[in-house]
Amino acid sequence: MDRRRFIRVAGGGVIMATGLAAAGCSPAMPPQAIAAWQGPGQEADLRRWVLGHAILAPHSHNLQSWLVDLSVPDQIVLRVDPTRLLPETDPTSRQIMMSHGTFLELLDLAARERGHRAEITLFPEGAFGPDEIDTRPVALIKLVADAGVAKDPLFAQILLRHTNRNAYDLARPVPAQAWQSMADAVKPNPLRFGFVDAGSAGALQQHRAIAAEAWRIELVTPRTIMESYKVLRVGPDEIAKHRDGISLMDPMVVWMDRFGLFDRSRAPGPEDIATTSQIEDFGKKLASTPGFLWMVTDGNDRVTQVNAGRAYARVQLAATAQGVAMQPLQQALQEYPEQAGLHADIRRLLDAQAPAQTVQMWARVGFAEPVDPAPRRGLDAQIVRS
Repeated sequence: MDRRRFIRVAGGGVIMATGLAAAGCSPAMPPQAIAAWQGPGQEADLRRWVLGHAILAPHSHNLQSWLVDLSVPDQIVLRVDPTRLLPETDPTSRQIMMSHGTFLELLDLAARERGHRAEITLFPEGAFGPDEIDTRPVALIKLVADAGVAKDPLFAQILLRHTNRNAYDLARPVPAQAWQSMADAVKPNPLRFGFVDAGSAGALQQHRAIAAEAWRIELVTPRTIMESYKVLRVGPDEIAKHRDGISLMDPMVVWMDRFGLFDRSRAPGPEDIATTSQIEDFGKKLASTPGFLWMVTDGNDRVTQVNAGRAYARVQLAATAQGVAMQPLQQALQEYPEQAGLHADIRRLLDAQAPAQTVQMWARVGFAEPVDPAPRRGLDAQIVRS
């Protein structure tokens, strides 16, 4: 959670995190937290090998809400972990469904790499309703050997793909070839892919303005910012323990936390420097962004949400192959009351105003310095034990 670079001291005061560490004192990401990014190795069970790639998929708040059941040979059942949801910022669990789609896409790519076809049946016991999820499976997967299955070059990007929330290089526009590669990656998914870059300066500013205001709303709405605080992992010890959520490694924050001076029990006020500094910081990142992309579907049922997640996984992998960085901007797409105005604004901007049309993904895109991978809990932590 590099964007939340502040600490609240017990007793109500606030100290800004400087980002400067004493010589030799900067903490390192614990190796066990990112070990999954080395790949699954030589797993004897093909299911575990493909799942070892699937768990590297992007997920909202890095919650990793995937649960897999391997109790039946040659079969994988995928369910949602009901303890890993976002009821405040994602009340309908649309983002959770998309995150299960990203998982399934990486699983499919991995199966192809080993000469197998992933036969994926979505919601084999019926789809969830529009406002909640339950314990029924999201997908039933069977891996079938198929000499005619084609490998997908996007597989090679799985271990390299990382969400990049840093500032981008405004002087380096995303080339037409990269945009085309991303657009091609979503075919034949039934959705509309679009983008804006420096060639449309006015539209670019509209995107930045909506993203900035949506971010401000999330910060000043106590229940939504506290949802992020609950999965904030400060320093290597917490990161190693949980291996999920939003990692914060700022040396000053880690130091204060060790002395019990980091208060995560309440949200800062709208005028607190803890809030205003984040707004300013994110504004600079938006100003550095040379392009935005989006994906719009004609419906918003659960199957559509899962498939939109699969499409986004492909887009980000295609971007990775082009050296392009990406960060989803979900705030204006979220369906809680405080975001309703911005939600309507982004729909109008992206011409998604028909009743069933839904903006499933909106992201900033550009070139940036590489970032470390996000922690992963590992496959065994996500297997259902019967």
